[in-house]
Amino acid sequence: MKKTLFKKQNVPSAEEYSLRQEIQRSKKAIDTARNHFEQVIDPTLIDCYIYELNAAQLRYQFLLRRFKSKEI
Repeated sequence: MKKTLFKKQNVPSAEEYSLRQEIQRSKKAIDTARNHFEQVIDPTLIDCYIYELNAAQLRYQFLLRRFKSKEI
């Protein structure tokens, strides 16, 4: 029985790399929306940033589910 000295490294695919990038962008969008929400006073803009924050969080959750389902 022959043993190998080196483990096979998992080289990330282009899809995995792009998915990781999208997840990072989503995290940044959540932080940005949260920061804007905390700074604004106008009620209309408060609503705007609430929707923006919710959308960013939903996108982040979607991307995480997709990432986990592919078991990357």
